[in-house]
Amino acid sequence: MTGRSALATILRCKPIIEAGADDGHGHLARTIGLFQLTMLGVGATIGTGIFVALTTAVPEAGPAVIVSFVIAGITAALTALCYAELASCVPAAGSSYSYAYATLGELAAFLIGACLLLEYGVSASAIAVGWGQYLNELFAVTMGWHIPDAIANPPGHGGIVNLPAVLLVALCLILLLRGAKESTTANAVLVVAKLAVLALFVVIALAHGKAANFKPFAPLGIAGIGSAASSIFFSYIGIDAVSTAGEEVKDPRRTLPLAIVLSLLIVTAAYILVAIAAVGAQPWTAFAGQEAGLAVILHNLTGAAWPAVLLSLGAIASIFSVTLVVLYGQTRILYAMGRDGLLPAFFSRVDPASQVPRQNTWVVAIGVALLAALVPLDVLVNLTSMGTLIAFATVSLGVILLRRARPDLPRGYRVPLYPALPIASVLFCLYLIVGLPADTWLLFAVWLGAACLIYFGYSMRRSALSGA
Repeated sequence: MTGRSALATILRCKPIIEAGADDGHGHLARTIGLFQLTMLGVGATIGTGIFVALTTAVPEAGPAVIVSFVIAGITAALTALCYAELASCVPAAGSSYSYAYATLGELAAFLIGACLLLEYGVSASAIAVGWGQYLNELFAVTMGWHIPDAIANPPGHGGIVNLPAVLLVALCLILLLRGAKESTTANAVLVVAKLAVLALFVVIALAHGKAANFKPFAPLGIAGIGSAASSIFFSYIGIDAVSTAGEEVKDPRRTLPLAIVLSLLIVTAAYILVAIAAVGAQPWTAFAGQEAGLAVILHNLTGAAWPAVLLSLGAIASIFSVTLVVLYGQTRILYAMGRDGLLPAFFSRVDPASQVPRQNTWVVAIGVALLAALVPLDVLVNLTSMGTLIAFATVSLGVILLRRARPDLPRGYRVPLYPALPIASVLFCLYLIVGLPADTWLLFAVWLGAACLIYFGYSMRRSALSGA
């Protein structure tokens, strides 16, 4: 292969008209409506930054973690509008991977797919790690008993293997194998329940809040605010999760952009309210190492068991729904890449009865369970943020490229203030990427290097666009 032909190969784009076309492996069924899809986005998001990451983000920024959430929210909002436009004109499974394939070319799409697999697999593991903390809080308050640390925490946090996380992934696996409609309906019920529980926390915590807890507001300066914003950005993965359902949504050109915007509005409002209430309820120095933080705060404020029990139940349900949706999203990305020939066809097979990709659902569940059981939480969180930010920046860039390449393409939604808004989205993403620690960059570089080896060694020749 000459240099010119190799360049043409890695830059080849998948025609948009083919998005979602059947290639003999089977169709995904369009069973998801606007409410279910919006709850999918909310369910993939709330439960990470609030129920788990406050204990790591507040020590980085102090009370100014509220500003960190605002920065992350602005970045997510800019990107959400870009997602809405691409989702309305490329309504295919695979999210950012499919968008990159239509705008940036095959190699870029494969690397974005690798980022998404990292983002989803690692974030599901990071979320599942926190499940055991809230189970322990519930057991301690109701029965005076807790799961032994050796099997309730991952290595590096006083444990050997995190068995509750493995149980959580197994429960999600059972539900996902039943079908997309059943999974999204169960998720919608769980999301409504956890929003009600968070509203209760906000009301109680604000009633007991003290202005003194907001002073000093930014003890670690601007650097601390930026660092916290970078680490909590993984909590906005829900935006991407909405677009992974592109081939299972009714009226996707209208439903996808609406669900993306609605889910972001709900999530951002909830995050900021809970962050304000939590920081006002106790000194910022008390957050470090505080497991099941929100439940502990309520118990300390009221001296009663029932608020903490209720919040622990809400957190258990919340983390369940996040894990469920993130696992769902990763299986659909694998499905899209398998259908395109960039991964083995094994990943693109759809069960004719349940109309779900059963094989890759098993693969994803096993991989996530192992990560959650054996890898420390802080490493997982930062890796997830890196993968998310790369995918978000690609989507924003894709809006600009697709506007230039296909101005005639039907769009159910158009980004306002074009091209300023997509450019601002890319810049915000780059700002947060720079704030991630050096070890995250190193691990991410190793991941991308491995992805390049797979692409040039296997995917480039097996791609459906190559005719292989």
